[in-house]
Amino acid sequence: MKHAGPQALDALDPLLREIRKLEIEGLIEKKRGTFYYRGNAMLHFHEDPLGFFADLKIDGEFTRLALNTKREEAEFLRRAAAAFRAVVSRRPKSDA
Repeated sequence: MKHAGPQALDALDPLLREIRKLEIEGLIEKKRGTFYYRGNAMLHFHEDPLGFFADLKIDGEFTRLALNTKREEAEFLRRAAAAFRAVVSRRPKSDA
């Protein structure tokens, strides 16, 4: 299974826009479709003959999620938002 190329990312663009709309402080898109939080990889995408997939870091481990139906996409967005918010909530508070 290879990382998603430009054409695959074009097809996944509606999901990418939704991820960007989450506006999670500290979440950056280092390159199109590859997201990091505070220097740690959090999300990237794959393509193969079976379709599109996301590797999303949940509780410190990557979980592969299929993205080939509207239901799978909705579940992915729900889990991505929860995973990103969980990471942010575990971030140590500064003393400033």
